[in-house]
Parts: sequence; C-alpha cells; structure tokens
Amino acid sequence: MVSPTPSTTATPSSFQARNLSLLVAAQALGGASPPIIISLGGLVGQQLSSNPTATTLPVSIYQLGLALSTLPAAWLMQRLGRRWAYVLGAVLGVVSGIIAAQGIAQSDFVTFCIGTALAGFYAACVQSYRFAAADAVGAPHLQAKAISRIMVGGLIAAIIGPQVVIWTRDALPATPFAGSFYSQAALAALALPILLLLRLPAPQKQAIVGTARPLKAIAATPQFIEAAAAGVVSYGLMAFLMTAAPMAMVGCGHSVGEAALGIQWHVLAMFGPSFFTGRLIGRFGQRKITALGLVMIAASGLLALMGEGLSEFWGSLILLGMGWNFGFIGATAMLTACYTPAERTKVQALNDFLVFGTVAIASFGSGQLLHSVGWSGINIGMQPLVVIVLAIMAWQARKIKS
Repeated sequence: MVSPTPSTTATPSSFQARNLSLLVAAQALGGASPPIIISLGGLVGQQLSSNPTATTLPVSIYQLGLALSTLPAAWLMQRLGRRWAYVLGAVLGVVSGIIAAQGIAQSDFVTFCIGTALAGFYAACVQSYRFAAADAVGAPHLQAKAISRIMVGGLIAAIIGPQVVIWTRDALPATPFAGSFYSQAALAALALPILLLLRLPAPQKQAIVGTARPLKAIAATPQFIEAAAAGVVSYGLMAFLMTAAPMAMVGCGHSVGEAALGIQWHVLAMFGPSFFTGRLIGRFGQRKITALGLVMIAASGLLALMGEGLSEFWGSLILLGMGWNFGFIGATAMLTACYTPAERTKVQALNDFLVFGTVAIASFGSGQLLHSVGWSGINIGMQPLVVIVLAIMAWQARKIKS
C-alpha cells in the first residue's frame, strides 16, 4: 500500500482538490433539479389530476425513484466506477426533464409522473457525491470538511433551481410549467462534461482491501443505528415539510411566486451553513452538531404553528433548512466511522436506501395529511420523531462515556 503524501494528511492534494471542485460544480447543477420538481410537482399534480389526494404523487414518485435507485446506482458504481455511473445518471436527468415536460404539454398525469420517477436515479447519483468526496480525500479528519464543501454546491443550486422556476414557469404560455422541466433537462446536460472530467479512484480496487463484515452485522451496530436514524429523520422531515409547504402557502392565499421564493430561501438555508459546518463538527463533534440540527428542525415546526403569514412560512422553512444541514451532514460524517474501506459501498447504499425510502413513504402521505390534518397538524406530528432520535443519541453518548 502506498503511504499518503504529506499533502493528503493535512489538506487535500491538488488532484483531490480538482475532483472536489468538479463535484461542487456537478452538485450545483444536479442539486438544482429537486427544487424544480418539489416546488412545482404538487402544483402540476393539482393541474393534471382531479383527485386532490394525488396532487403530491409526482413528488412522491420522484422520492420513490430516488430510494429505489440507491442500490442499483451503488452496484453500477462498484462495477463501472463512480464517474460512469454519474454520467449515466445525468443522461437520465436529461431524459426525465423532457418526459415530464411532455407530460405537461399532453396533459398526461402518468407521463409526468414517469418523468419525475426517472429523475430519481439522477438524484440518487447526486446524493452520493458527498460520499465520493469523503472517499476522495481518504483521511478521516478531512472527510467532514470534504462533505461540507460538496454541500456548498447546493448553495448555488438553491439559487439556480427556484430562479429557473420563476423565469421559465410561463415561458410556454400554452403549457404552464413545462418550460421549467425543459430547463431541468438542460441543467443535467450541462453537468455531463463536468462529470466526464472526474478522475476518481476505482471503487472495485479499494473494495478488495480488508475483510468485509456481513451487512446485517453492520446494520445492527449502535453506531450505524444512531447515524442512520439521525439521517432518516433529518432528511425525512425536511423533505416531507418541503413537499407540503408550497401547497400550504398557496392554500393560505400566497402566490406561486411567493411559494417558490420560500423554497429558495429554504434551500439556501439548507446549504449556506456548509461553509462552516465542517469546522463546527471538527470543533464540537459530530454528535453535538447533529443533535443541534434536530433541535432546529423541531423548532421550525413550532414556528410554523405561530401563524400562516409569509414570515412564519419563510421563517420556518429557513430554520428547517439550517437544521437539515447540521443534522444530515453530521449524520453522514457519523456514518463514515461505521465501516471499513471494504464495506463502504454497501453501507453507503443501505444508508441512502433507508433515508430516501423513508422520504418516499412519507412523501406519499403528505398530500393526504395536508388535506386531512392541515399544515398545523403536520408540524405538531413531527415533534415526537425528533425526540425519539435525540433520545437514541443521548443513550449512545452515555454508553460511550461509561
């Protein structure tokens, strides 16, 4: 085994820095797709479906496509390497945007849902960029900063995605919102040459180093349970509330543009703290920052209960985004300590399958819950889930100290 050079023990080497920069750019373009789908999916669903409980189905199917794609995407990364799997993901991102736009143009709800489902594979690849960053730097003490740096690309995506919605939702007057999904396809096309420039180490060569434990044994460890539970609740609650928020805002008399801006502020809050989240984790530890994120998510629900004005909606979405940043990046950093290099691919895939599978399940119920219990009921119901995960983390912390 080749020993790491001095540059890899303190800061990423120039080769690693190049890959990180490319991943940031790819994250900025790929991360712009979810805000388009999530902010418009429910509204297009209302436009194309006569069933009010099916309005969030396009977003839910997107989340399901993401969850179901985590395992095959990991298999492709293992067989072909991350670069070619990512390129395939971007190609499907182009195809998905075109199909979704055609569904709108033809007033075909099923075709639109097929387009959002295909976008899930691209999203699964984009989600794994954070693991590619951690694997690229190698050194454990650099991984949290590398993950945080990749998430900075989401800050750019937070500007691109919602602005694309605002600029293009009426670009084709005969088919409202179709222009935004054509733009989604264009963004994925722009990511292709960037992904082709990646020169990441081949996972299959790294996977043979060391002895891998059975996946069931890894999943039963307290460390994995803690990290996965924090990731599932941080991401699951964020996605659930983000899906319901645009419809709740429009239902309370706010405009589509105001709803899109609310999502933009939310996504900015999701990724803006990434400039310093890695440093905070280095200083205070993964568990404390993850717990802080979960507390902020709970607080966002309490703020949402205070009223239905723009300040309450936007404020709760901003707080929700910041809580997600601390909670999800912290949980991802915690996960990297749960596996050896020989186990990384399957553990990363299992974690993302659990996270996005939960998101998909929750997303399918968001429209029905919003229709039945309302925005306030959703924000009340989220509180016990946060308390449960915080209790698991507190128990694990006491166990380690003792």
